[in-house]
Amino acid sequence: MKRVIGVCLILFLGFSGAALAVQPDEVLADKALEARARALSTELRCLVCQNQSIDDSNAPLARDLRMIVREKLVAGESEDAILAFLVARYGEFVLLKPRFTMATALLWLGPFLVLLAGGIGIVLLARRRRVAENSAPLSADEQARLEALTRQGD
Repeated sequence: MKRVIGVCLILFLGFSGAALAVQPDEVLADKALEARARALSTELRCLVCQNQSIDDSNAPLARDLRMIVREKLVAGESEDAILAFLVARYGEFVLLKPRFTMATALLWLGPFLVLLAGGIGIVLLARRRRVAENSAPLSADEQARLEALTRQGD
């Protein structure tokens, strides 16, 4: 029973943070506009918290950004126009999911390049081991010379 109560408490606390971020005075009366505002808010990064959306953040700047989004939606602007405005004002960093451009190509392609480089490294290592295993053993003269050189170094 204690375990069930503990799990319920953890779940309650985990989900309550996002619910507390958007204040009641921010919520729009029009449910459709509010849904669009919430969808946009989940795409925008809190510039203070950096790893949270403005919908999840309690920071004052996140509240200001949520209010800007709602004001522009009420004014009739499209989601793309609002995103363009915020990107022009705060840079691409405001987007939680950056767009694929030449400036962000390394960000998007970097993990695949690292995997490719790792795969090539593994293949080269396997080839090197195979060549070493297939090489001819030392002759008796070579073995005697090697032992003499190692004794001489000691």
